[in-house]
Amino acid sequence: MNDNIKSCNDIVRKSIPKMSRRIMLSASAALFMPSIAIAVDKVTKNSTSAKHSTNKSTKGKAPAIVGRAKPHVPVIILDPGHGGKDPGAVGYSGTYEKHIAYATAVELSKQLMRTGKYHVKLTRNADKFVPLDGRVDFAQSNKANLFVSMHADALNNHSIRGASVYTLSNHASDAQSAALASVENNADRYGGANVHVASPAVQKILASLVKLETKKESVAMAQNVVRSFHSRVNLLQNPKRYAAFVVLKSINIPSILVEMGFMSNRVDEESLKRAAYRTLIASSMRQAIDRYFAIGGSVTHLTG
Repeated sequence: MNDNIKSCNDIVRKSIPKMSRRIMLSASAALFMPSIAIAVDKVTKNSTSAKHSTNKSTKGKAPAIVGRAKPHVPVIILDPGHGGKDPGAVGYSGTYEKHIAYATAVELSKQLMRTGKYHVKLTRNADKFVPLDGRVDFAQSNKANLFVSMHADALNNHSIRGASVYTLSNHASDAQSAALASVENNADRYGGANVHVASPAVQKILASLVKLETKKESVAMAQNVVRSFHSRVNLLQNPKRYAAFVVLKSINIPSILVEMGFMSNRVDEESLKRAAYRTLIASSMRQAIDRYFAIGGSVTHLTG
């Protein structure tokens, strides 16, 4: 039997030319193509049906959470006192307070920016006059989380020296603080008639409007600065003080005013003229700011 089949196959191969065999194979393949097409179409329909089913089952559901919102970066406004036609206090050797304040603010800004944790802006970036209200408005428009005004004033008593930190109050902590606030609040006289100067009555109203939470944060920041200055920078006796400084009047921004020393004292003036000493002050203030935001400095109620 097997011999007969083999013989038949030999006859077919000999009797049908090679080209004809190719035609026959092609024809056979053609016969199977509809079946293959039907099978492919069935698989495609099943896949599409499953896809639609999945879409229906997920329709109306919230998308998956793929990440977290970036944390808020605190905005710090540094306010170098005076500037331009307002020199501020003048030291024994002729040093202007405006230059000391600006140089220290620039150094502090650099140190803060190097941490990568803050946005820092200065109320003035050159030796120019900026009204007191303009400084506050600048902080408000930039949605500041902290406002730090930097000064080095003068007193009639040239023996007094040392740093101190002020927060806003409608009553001064002492006569010296009241005198300093009076001098600082009169800085707008350099701006001429077009500059608005808040009257004592208005200052009292503004101070009374300070939110309790903001006031607490201002005091906390002042305490941090005094703590950082301790044993590094010479401090006044009772260095945590308060007075009705107009520049601190923001009702929703924690604000402090740092007196780095007194230009009316020879030792303080000589110290503040040295870059190394200003760097020390800036470093101490940077540590205080870091601590403030690390242990509870609010950045939520200030930016809404």
